[in-house]
Amino acid sequence: MSDMTHSADPGPDIGRNETGAPRPVRSLLGRHRWTIALAIGVAGALAASTLTAAASPPVGSTQQSSGSNSGPGGGDQQGNDGDQLIAEGKRTFRFDTFGDEAFWGDTLRLHEAIAGAEHGGVGPGVSPKTALSVGLKVDSEALPRSVKDALAAGQVNLDDPAVTLSLLKLNAVVGVKGFFDSNGNLNSVGIECALCHSTVDDSFAPGIGKRLDGWANRDLNVGAIVGLAPNLQPVASLLHTDVATVQKVLSTWGPGKFDATLFLDGKAFQPDGRSAATLLPPAFGLAGVNLHTFTGWGSVPYWNAFVAVLEMHGQGTLIDERLDNAEQFPIAAENGFGHIAPKVDLVTPKLPGLQAYQLSLKAPKPPKGSFDAVAAARGEALFSGQAECATCHVPPLFTEPGQNLHPGSDIGIDDFQADRSPTHMYRTSPLAGLWSHQKGGFYHDGRLPDLKSVVEHYNTTFQLGLTPAQKDDLVQYLLSL
Repeated sequence: MSDMTHSADPGPDIGRNETGAPRPVRSLLGRHRWTIALAIGVAGALAASTLTAAASPPVGSTQQSSGSNSGPGGGDQQGNDGDQLIAEGKRTFRFDTFGDEAFWGDTLRLHEAIAGAEHGGVGPGVSPKTALSVGLKVDSEALPRSVKDALAAGQVNLDDPAVTLSLLKLNAVVGVKGFFDSNGNLNSVGIECALCHSTVDDSFAPGIGKRLDGWANRDLNVGAIVGLAPNLQPVASLLHTDVATVQKVLSTWGPGKFDATLFLDGKAFQPDGRSAATLLPPAFGLAGVNLHTFTGWGSVPYWNAFVAVLEMHGQGTLIDERLDNAEQFPIAAENGFGHIAPKVDLVTPKLPGLQAYQLSLKAPKPPKGSFDAVAAARGEALFSGQAECATCHVPPLFTEPGQNLHPGSDIGIDDFQADRSPTHMYRTSPLAGLWSHQKGGFYHDGRLPDLKSVVEHYNTTFQLGLTPAQKDDLVQYLLSL
């Protein structure tokens, strides 16, 4: 097996034999081989994206809008039904594992690495300091006042894995749910949508604060977290490789990235040797936007089903015959990932509420004073004029109403990531809230480090003739969205 981490020579695609043909079907977990499907993930994609719990939140933890009186004939009922659907979706987004603890805990045994040897697991355990260092977040509103006071007074040992277990019992680790036995021992762990697509406002301390649902967690090092699992053999078996190679591939992802397609096509690296992982995208500002991901796999509910079943490893139905294409998706075709139908479906009933909640998440407004308003006004004129940005990024959606897909040649980039999707194209990304996810860079893989680089790329690609001052004005406008 080639070392898949050498940038100069990425080696053959995982999941294909030496001739390039798909490897024969291989049963990974007996007749339930689909359950180990896309082994590492959640987000957003993927994007999804590594330690959540399945307990329901306390009563009253989900905010509901009041619903307005909208006239005779059941207007109140319609408003209340809509509010209830959004509230259900919020609970699902924040707290539902869809039964994926059977994979993350029972199969990969990730909970053992979290607990550590002193608490019935293996190794040193995961301390709060370690958890925060790999981008996990703590919901301060889930912490009792006594815990907050102790934290503020420096009376909590953040190097002690036992504190992490206490945080899991409080349901305070964003996107991660711990399952405990009658003796208080951690015996499984699951993940939730919020793991990759929520962060916190750091209002209590760095990494600890109020939830910000829909924000991309660009601090989250999914690869490092999954790499802690004591049993990665199911992942290696799925990819037809060894555990050491899996570990090396995971180590190349880095903060804020995840490779959802790896577990469909086995391509761990781009042709130039860089990791094939993509940035975790935000999940806000999607109302009215056609297609949900960088390469337009499908709508919001499609991607929710895809992620819940194939990335999070929840127990649910997914039907997508496009994944039968063994040439494009050898691993998916081999394992029947496009035809998953368990007897008990914990995903499909949740899709309406989950979609309603996500579509209710508006893009956050930039903080006051975070951009130059005068320059932004000049930039707005350029955006719709000389720079021609509004040709595709049509305000106020800031993507095309209707079909919003383009080949890489339209935007001056390669087609590698586009060709990993059924569309073979890139979606025009909506720009509202752009200021909130600058960390990690721009485009699907972060290849452009900042907005100035993005503007320069388009200026060169389309020969726009923008002056340095105009480029700066355009950046200020983008920061104002």
